[in-house]
Amino acid sequence: MGRTKVVGSAGRFGARYGATLRKKVALIEKKTRGPHRCPRCRTLGTVKRVSIGIWTCRKCGYTFAGGAWVPRTAMGKTFAPEELKQMGLK
Repeated sequence: MGRTKVVGSAGRFGARYGATLRKKVALIEKKTRGPHRCPRCRTLGTVKRVSIGIWTCRKCGYTFAGGAWVPRTAMGKTFAPEELKQMGLK
């Protein structure tokens, strides 16, 4: 197997595609698979990506829309039901 100290999970690409792109892919994969907090039950590490932009909590079963790589983006913040009630939207 090749050296994967720097690129981590992107080491599966070997010497192909260039070091910069492999580092970017590794960073995106690390963010996507890392622990995320559920917006409803606030449990850390239970949120899993179902498909692009769709996330679900394995503990409470809450399914919500988020970003493609992370559940909460800077532009489209996913609000918890409690936050929506405080704003008077729900």
